Parts: sequence; structure tokens; C-alpha cells
Amino acid sequence: MSDLSTTIPATGPIGCGDNTGCLPACAPLANPYVPFQRESAEKYEASNALIRGTLFPGLDLPFMGLVNQTEIHTPLGELMALNFAMQELGLYLDTHQNDAEARELFRQYSALYREGRTAYEAQYGPLQQMDGATEKQYTWLQDPWPWDYVEDGGDD
Repeated sequence: MSDLSTTIPATGPIGCGDNTGCLPACAPLANPYVPFQRESAEKYEASNALIRGTLFPGLDLPFMGLVNQTEIHTPLGELMALNFAMQELGLYLDTHQNDAEARELFRQYSALYREGRTAYEAQYGPLQQMDGATEKQYTWLQDPWPWDYVEDGGDD
């Protein structure tokens, strides 16, 4: 039997072929650290969670110290923030089912999202393509789109 270096083409400095699973002798192994999430963990407001990329300050570990500070002050931005917070809370509740505070916050955000979505769709039209198809018509492509409005709500 021949050695791997003669049967598998060398790739890169380590001399291992694709799909061989070998490491060079000097390859460092990483010890990952995953923060432990406690019950009733502190939470960001929904709009701040969307900006930070997490609902939970304890999990907020900015990449290379860079922090996004851009807030979105539009009806669609508010819906995005609520939806993001609901997704984060849903994932949290998957592992912390007994956190009554998180369940209540999820319920409140869900109600706000439903209310906001109804108001948004009444003014701008459907948010998702599947919501633009009714029995009698297909309204997804109807103008104006949300970005066609100027800040005061009028047409361009």
C-alpha cells in the first residue's frame, strides 16, 4: 500500500488531498467557548436586538469590537425588529420552557407584530408574495411599493 502523499494530490502547504481529514502536525486545536444562557436572562428591546444581532446582552459578542449602531425608524423596520425578537425568544424558549417572563414577552411581541402587520399591509400591501394572491386577483406586483413613498408618506 502506498502512502497518501503519492496517491492523493497535494493541496496547500499540508500535503493532504480533499476529503482525507488530515491535519498538519502543527495545527492548533481550538477550545470553543459558548456562553451559558440563564433563566430570565436580561433582554434588549426589539429594535436594539435587531441592531445588535441578538436579543440577549449576555450573548452579544461583537466581532473585533465592531458594533452596529444603525437604527431603522420605518414601519417595515419596526416589523423586522419585532420578528427578529420573536425568533430569538422562540429559540430561547426551546431550551428554557419554564421562563414565564420570556413567554409573556413572546406573547406581547406576537400581538404587536400581528397588529403592526395588519396596519402595514392596509397601507402598503402584502408583506409576502403568498399573501398577494386571492381568489380573484394577484396583487403582489401592484404599485406603490413601500420604498416608493417619501418620508411624509406621499408619492415621489
